[in-house]
Amino acid sequence: MKCRHCDAGLTHTFVDLESSPPSNAYVSAKALKKPEYWYPLKVMVCEECWLVQTEDFLGAKDLFKPEYAYFSSFSSSWLEHARNYVDEVMSRFKLNTKSIVVEVAANDGYLLQYFSVKGISCYGIEPTHSTAEAARKKGIKIIEEFFTVALAKELVVNRQSADIIVANNVLAHVPNINDFVKAFTVLLKPNGVATFEFPHLMNLVKNNQFDTIYHEHYSYLSLQSVYNVFKANGLTIYDVDEIPTHGGSLRVYAQRSDRGQIKTRTSVKKILDNEIEVGINKIEFYHDFQFKTEKVKNDFLLFLLDSKEKGLKVAAYGAAAKGNTLFNYAGIKKDLLPYVVDKNEAKQGKFMPGSRIPIVKIDCLYSHKPDYVLILPWNLREEITEELQFVREWGGKFVFAIPRLEII
Repeated sequence: MKCRHCDAGLTHTFVDLESSPPSNAYVSAKALKKPEYWYPLKVMVCEECWLVQTEDFLGAKDLFKPEYAYFSSFSSSWLEHARNYVDEVMSRFKLNTKSIVVEVAANDGYLLQYFSVKGISCYGIEPTHSTAEAARKKGIKIIEEFFTVALAKELVVNRQSADIIVANNVLAHVPNINDFVKAFTVLLKPNGVATFEFPHLMNLVKNNQFDTIYHEHYSYLSLQSVYNVFKANGLTIYDVDEIPTHGGSLRVYAQRSDRGQIKTRTSVKKILDNEIEVGINKIEFYHDFQFKTEKVKNDFLLFLLDSKEKGLKVAAYGAAAKGNTLFNYAGIKKDLLPYVVDKNEAKQGKFMPGSRIPIVKIDCLYSHKPDYVLILPWNLREEITEELQFVREWGGKFVFAIPRLEII
C-alpha cells in the first residue's frame, strides 16, 4: 500500500484491529438471515508525511450510503458546540447578509440552521440521502453529492463561491484527501476562510481511543500531517484551537495560499512544536499502541465475563460506531451484552454490525433495570450520565471501557 497523500510506500503498522464490518452498516431484522462482509481493519503510518491511515478496502460510496444512520442533532452538547461556533464566526469574520457560508458534510443541518436564522446565505454539501433530507426539513439547501474539485468548479461557475467553508469531522472520512482539500482552494473566495475540526491523533494515542478507528475513518490526523496535506493543495493554516470535542480535537483556520493575507498566529507553531516534542514525527511514537489496545480489550472482556458469572445484568447505551469497533475487536455478542439503547429512531429495531446485538428504545432500561450501563460514546460522558441519572434509582452504575475500564 502507498500513502494516500504523498504516495510513499507504507511498511509500519500502527495498530491491527483484526477485521469487522463497516461500523455504520447497521443490520435490519430482514438482513439477519444474510451474511455480513467483514474487512481487515489495519492502520498504517507514513514515515514521509506522517499521515496515519487505514488500509484501502472500501470506497466512500460503499460506506456512506443513502440510509446512513448518524444524525448529529441527537447530541445536545454537539448542538451547543455548533451554536457557539456560529456566534464566534459571525463576530470574528464580520459576516453579513451578503456573505455565503458552506458546510461540507452538513449532515442533518445541525450547524447551518444557526446561520440560517441569522439571515446568512448558506448551503450544505452532504452525500448521504437520509441526513440530507433531514437538513432540508429544517429549510437548509443541500447539494447531495461528495465534495470534489469537479463539484467545486461547478459551484464557482454558478456563483456559489464561499466566504466561509466549514468542515467538521469530515477530513478523516475522505479516501482521496488531496482532491478533497484542493476543492476548498477552488471554492473559497480570494480572501475566504475554511475551518476544519478533527480529532487530534495525539489524544487518540494518549487516551487509547482505538475505538475511533473504523473503516469510515480513512485518516487519523496530527497538525503536522494536515499542514503537509494543505500546503501541497493550496491552503495555508494560519490559526489553530484545541477544543474538547470527540475526546480532544483541533480546529484549524486555513486560507488560500495564493491570495490569503491573514498573518500566521503563534498557536500553529506551538502545537507543531508540541507534536515534535512528543515524537509524532518519529516511528517510535507509534510502537506501543497495539499493546495498549489489547489491554483495554482484555479488561473489558473480563469485566463482562465476570458480570455474567455473578448474575449481574449489563446493558449498553449509545449505538455509536466506536462501540462497534470495540465489540467486534473484543468478540462481544449478545450473550454477554443483550442490547444497546439508542434514542435515534433510525437505529432502533436494527442490530449492531458484526455483533448483531439488538438496538432498542430507552424504555428497556426501566424494565430491565441493569446493574451496569456501559456508555459507548465516552466523548459525551457528562451529557449521557446526566441524562441517565434515573439508573441510580435501582443502584445501577455506569461503565466506561475507554481509555481504561472504569466503573462509577
